[in-house]
Formats: sequence, C-alpha cells, structure tokens
Amino acid sequence: MTAVASAPVDGSATPDRGSLSADHFSFWYGEKQALFDITLETSPRSVTALIGPSGCGKSTFLRSINRMNALLPGVHHDGRIVLDGVDVYSREMDPVALRRRVGMVFQRWNPFPKPIYENVAYGPRVNGIRNRADLDAIVESSLRRAVLWDEVKDRLRQSALGLSGGQQQRLCIARALANEPDVLLLDEPASALDPIATQKVEELLYELKRELTIIIVTHNLQQAARVSDTTAFFYLGRLIEVGPTDRMFTSPTNERTEAYITGRFG
Repeated sequence: MTAVASAPVDGSATPDRGSLSADHFSFWYGEKQALFDITLETSPRSVTALIGPSGCGKSTFLRSINRMNALLPGVHHDGRIVLDGVDVYSREMDPVALRRRVGMVFQRWNPFPKPIYENVAYGPRVNGIRNRADLDAIVESSLRRAVLWDEVKDRLRQSALGLSGGQQQRLCIARALANEPDVLLLDEPASALDPIATQKVEELLYELKRELTIIIVTHNLQQAARVSDTTAFFYLGRLIEVGPTDRMFTSPTNERTEAYITGRFG
C-alpha cells in the first residue's frame, strides 16, 4: 500500500513521503483468523478501493494499517505493514504518531459535540500547536481542502452537530486532514449519505489524491469504479486479485472476482 506526503498547511504534497505496503500480513481475533497472507502495494497519491462481500476482511485490513485493531484484546498478527520503510508494528513506530500520519474516516460521521472550529483544531492542539493564527490557518486550509469552507465559514463557532450528514462527513475528513496525514483511510464513508452528498465526497476524494494516498473500503462497486485507480478484491480474508480499476471491472483474471463484480454473489 502507499501512503501520502505529509501535506503542509497549504495542501502541497511532499514527494518523498508516502510509501505503504503489506507483506504477507495475517491477522487474528483470538483464535479466529481474519486475514490470510495479504501482500499488497499501492501507488503514492492514488485511490485504492477494497471491495468484497461483508465479512471478507476489508475493514480488518484497513484498521490494521494504523493499528486500530491492535487496541482490541486478544488480537495478534504476522507479517508486516510498512510505511516509508518502517514496519508500523515495530518499536520504532509510535502508535500515536502513526495515527497522525494515517488518518481515518468512518462509515458513520462522528464529529465532536463542539463548534466546527474546535473539531478541526482539536488534533493540532493535541499535537502542541497553540498559536491562534496558526490554528486559524490550519482550520481554514483543512476546511477548504474538504470543500467545506464556503459552507461553514460564517458558522465556525456553531455546533458541528447542526450540519447536514454530508457536511458532517466532510468535516470529519477536514478533521483528519488537519493533522497533515500521509495516508487517508475511509471505511464506507458514503454508505449513509444521499446521492448528492455522496457525489460531493467522491469529488473530494478525486481532489485529495493529488496530495494523499487514499484507501477506501466500499460495498458500492459503481463508487469503486468511479473513484479508484486500483481495486483489490477480498474474499474470506484473502486478497484474491488486485489491479488497475479499469481492468478489474472489464477483464478480471480470477473467476471469483468476475462472479462478484457481475453480481453472481455478494
């Protein structure tokens, strides 16, 4: 897999950052093995879609990248996930620093019950930024990058919970961007949104991939075809096939991939 360049406040990318790969990675919840020998590499500053039926390991893999699954009791793994040459599970990689570099947006938007401004400024404050002018610049930049600034610039002191669902989801993306991540992980980010809000999120991903590497889990095959450069098909905890999205949707090489994409199961 690949990550992204740590984007400065102006949103420009750093070209030498953002390499992410999985090397024979397996994962267990207690005695139950959820992932089997996953080897996957993605290109920097691109969108990779993870597709497959429910329970096939997509979200487990996504949450393994920033070690969120490691917070659960009884879990263990084998193999490596490497970000810019460092195994994310090694002692060299601080989990808190990792989650700054690898941002995550969930299926259901989850803004803090705070003003819009404080939602975006929260991460930078935790990371030690106190200067008000710097925070103002980060908040504006992050909201602009999330294509939300024009909609909320006069409401920054109002509760984020007053925004529409689509706006709240884009606010959660802005909140992740405020930490200048290298990678952005999205777990079904538009599944609870209406078509107009979904389109805005998809257009946003198209713009953000100029700065970041994006990995998205989606059950919506049309969405995967629209937004991704690479598609990876998971089935029963295994990576069955991965390739350029155009080829995956027109001439997959594996029969199971073709059966899933054509709707014969799923």
